[in-house]
Amino acid sequence: MISKITGSPLLVRVVPFAVFIVLTACQGQFGEAGRYWFYLAKTLAGAAMLWAVRPFLAEMKWKISWEAVVVGVAVFIMWAGLDVALVKLGFADSYSKMKLTGTAWNPHEHFGDGAALAWFFIAVRLLGSALIVPPLEEVFFRSFLYRYIAKPDFQSVSLGLFAWTPFLVTSAIFGAEHREWLAGIFCGFAYQWLVIRKQRLGDAMTAHAITNFLLGVWVVWKGAWQFW
Repeated sequence: MISKITGSPLLVRVVPFAVFIVLTACQGQFGEAGRYWFYLAKTLAGAAMLWAVRPFLAEMKWKISWEAVVVGVAVFIMWAGLDVALVKLGFADSYSKMKLTGTAWNPHEHFGDGAALAWFFIAVRLLGSALIVPPLEEVFFRSFLYRYIAKPDFQSVSLGLFAWTPFLVTSAIFGAEHREWLAGIFCGFAYQWLVIRKQRLGDAMTAHAITNFLLGVWVVWKGAWQFW
């Protein structure tokens, strides 16, 4: 089974992400405490899958550039500030009702404020969202889906290609995967632009990691658990 996956350019990009999404969907099926332990298991599974497919994905290499840092910070500011902007525009209530996933993720609420387990799961979430989620999502959305929409023979499509249909469709699907769907769509635009500009995946992985880490710090610092 492993050799079949790693031997297919399509499967090696799709299967880890698909498994991660299925595990995410199962996260709330084991009680309130179970969702945190399941997040830990999902994160470890994601790390194992990334390690397994690493030799077969030449583009899955972290790259640091000033554009990646700027995009990562800018997307965080947009994500954290979007609710404030929507309040001022009068759309906050309707947007809140259209969020695509369930209740917010707050370990302090379940394990007790300041409890060791609460901080443990906060650390797991920070590390998972900053180190595991970016390569899993960027490989699927930017290396596979964007190029596949442009042309089924996706490996023949340059990472630097710009085309409106895959740009809009990929970003919309990326947004739909997130609780804050509107911010997710804008986020998809930014990361896809970065891949096209740099003609490689690593800068988007770095920007994605910066955004997720800063957002996680913001969530914990401000108690803005609605973002989790």
